[in-house]
Amino acid sequence: MASISLTTSLLGLIFIAIFPSFTFAGDPYVFYDFRISYITASPLGIAQQVIAVNGKFPGPFINATTNNNVAVNVRNDLDEDLLLTWPGIQMRRNSWQDGLLGTNCPIPPKWNWTYQFQVKDQIGSFFYFPSLNFQRASGGFGPFILNNREVIPIPFPQPDGDIIMLIGDWYTQNHKALRATLDAGKDLGIPDGVLINGKGPYQYNSTLVRAGIEYESVPVDPGKTYRLRVHNVGISTSLNFRIQNHNLLLVETEGHYTVQQNFTDFDIHVGQSYSFLVTMDQNASSDYYIVASARFVNGSTWERVTGVAILHYSNSKGPATGPLPDPPNDTYDKERSMNQARSVRQNVTASGARPNPQGSFHYGQITVTQTYLLESAPLVTIGGSPRATLNGISFVNPDIPIRLADQNNVKGAYKLDFPDRPFNRRPHADRSVLNASYKGFIEVVFQNNDTTMQSFHVNGYSFFVAGMGYGDWSEDKRGSYNKWDAISRCTTQVYPGSWTAILISLDNVGTWNIRAENLDKWYLGQETYMKIINPEENGETEMAPPSNVLYCGALRSLQTQNRHSSGGPNFAGTWRSGNILLMALLGFILIFY
Repeated sequence: MASISLTTSLLGLIFIAIFPSFTFAGDPYVFYDFRISYITASPLGIAQQVIAVNGKFPGPFINATTNNNVAVNVRNDLDEDLLLTWPGIQMRRNSWQDGLLGTNCPIPPKWNWTYQFQVKDQIGSFFYFPSLNFQRASGGFGPFILNNREVIPIPFPQPDGDIIMLIGDWYTQNHKALRATLDAGKDLGIPDGVLINGKGPYQYNSTLVRAGIEYESVPVDPGKTYRLRVHNVGISTSLNFRIQNHNLLLVETEGHYTVQQNFTDFDIHVGQSYSFLVTMDQNASSDYYIVASARFVNGSTWERVTGVAILHYSNSKGPATGPLPDPPNDTYDKERSMNQARSVRQNVTASGARPNPQGSFHYGQITVTQTYLLESAPLVTIGGSPRATLNGISFVNPDIPIRLADQNNVKGAYKLDFPDRPFNRRPHADRSVLNASYKGFIEVVFQNNDTTMQSFHVNGYSFFVAGMGYGDWSEDKRGSYNKWDAISRCTTQVYPGSWTAILISLDNVGTWNIRAENLDKWYLGQETYMKIINPEENGETEMAPPSNVLYCGALRSLQTQNRHSSGGPNFAGTWRSGNILLMALLGFILIFY
């Protein structure tokens, strides 16, 4: 025991010597090096340019534990600006690390920049992706797992393994071509397929699926139970997820444990993440299909827009054959899907990231301080181009991040005048931001007057999905709200011709994005930001800009290039050399102890 104690002390000294600037917090660090670059891949059998992370498509997963400090050094080897964003990671008091143009200046080509943030009091299943220039349509995404601390139990038996599934619609054109299509005022059209973990469909049908496409095969052992973390990383298509002859036991979504219930299939909308427990309780006469198929579309026209992977038992007797398991038979009827969404409720008896029940926050008893009705509508023409809007405003990204402009007294970078409801006025483009009150408890109603399914996301927060329904929202709809165990999450679906109401406690200062998660609508301006500052700010509520802050726009002259370019010292180089030294000293310690 004495040798172990001495070893631990020496390792602590080594860490301090190598990372003197990272010892201000008592929680551990996890470190990642990400090189974002183009590679050639053929996920649907056609060679195309995709965005890889460390040469992988999709990218590697980030694996952290509650309260860890996370450092991700990002090297931009693309030919255009880059930012990575981490939806669902709340960046407490630290929107400087959020990775959107309203919060960060972009990382120029051939530069590197290190994100540093703490995953404070969070658990669950998330993913990261590039937020600029429609890049997510070419890849650059990967999973982000936050584990419970060992002292906090999970509300189900420990699974025998974790399985990550990134599902999403896919085009064989890259993001630049798709971007040009949108810029020309055209619709993207039907996707070319659905990928599962960056791979195309298993050839379940020789007419619909060409031969030779690489598909995902998931190895499992009979009798074991696995946790499937499923993320819809696509552009705009809601997907129905199912596994032939297997039940999906829902247990978690976007950082909160759910009331556990079995489903034969489940709708996962763009930007959403879910965890299911799946027990391998079938015989192994053959493999089984894993399917992700398009929802709310014409089945015959969209039949090829189906992702198919294989669940392979270790004692399987042969390949999967025959037709796919049937999709829900409600192509144009949203009632089944909406009822399924309403059934997702919070497990109020389970502990989350902290040793107290998640339901101890009695949100239903708090007085709402402000209501925002955010209306989306079909595309409109603004300045000769088609644009997407919220409350008739199509957002124009600022040249300088909002809080950086504030702290450097840059005037006119944005307007703090976003309306709390739609007005009968001509749609226009603007840099209009919500002036939200710190410690307020707000009601946000997403009113979808468009004809397509939408997802909406709020950065920096989890919110309670209080209710959803058809038609126009009105105040009397509050009588249908779930005021006890509504699920808390960061991305919610809003059905066409319908509304979804969420409740948010504004306790996280900073600038936080509200957006359509559908990439086409987001790219065309369907977003805004909430600016939340403490009126009694004493310099401690919101974190200061990081020491490596990037400058752009009118502040570009403040940027010291060699601090961030490939020619200068960088965190990744320090970590690599430090890692070598650490391993060498560790070996020395183990020899003598």
